[in-house]
Amino acid sequence: MESRVKVMVEGGKANPGPPLGPALGPLGVNVAQVVAKINEATSSFTGMKVPVTVVVKKKTKEFSIEVGSPPTAALIKKELGLEKGAKTAGKEVVGNLSLAQVVKIAKLKLGTSLAKGLKSAVKEVLGTCVSLGVTVEGKSPKEVQKEIDEGKHDEELR
Repeated sequence: MESRVKVMVEGGKANPGPPLGPALGPLGVNVAQVVAKINEATSSFTGMKVPVTVVVKKKTKEFSIEVGSPPTAALIKKELGLEKGAKTAGKEVVGNLSLAQVVKIAKLKLGTSLAKGLKSAVKEVLGTCVSLGVTVEGKSPKEVQKEIDEGKHDEELR
């Protein structure tokens, strides 16, 4: 029998306080060890909230950590160094990504995304760019989505 504890932690900054400590304490695992392992696994996501699942085997008190992927919007904002997106998406532009940056974000999301392939994942990221007020290669993300549908960027999406 195993227990799963799902939490959102800031990358590399988990601590034994709530929500982790109270959830893990009754399971009998060493909370400090769990926190250290989470911080090690999420250190590359510093400054972003990351979904983490701690799986504890009740009999042996062994645990494993499953780290999810931060939300797409958080990855875009980190890539651009933004605090937040546009107040009025569609009218305000807060940043510009290259197609290579969009592809990089899409590859990070590929495992947790519902997209069937890289092309679909890139289009999902572009959709998030629309709502954040971010352009891609100086163009509207919707325009870039149309170009992808037309096959103009097939070389970059391999």
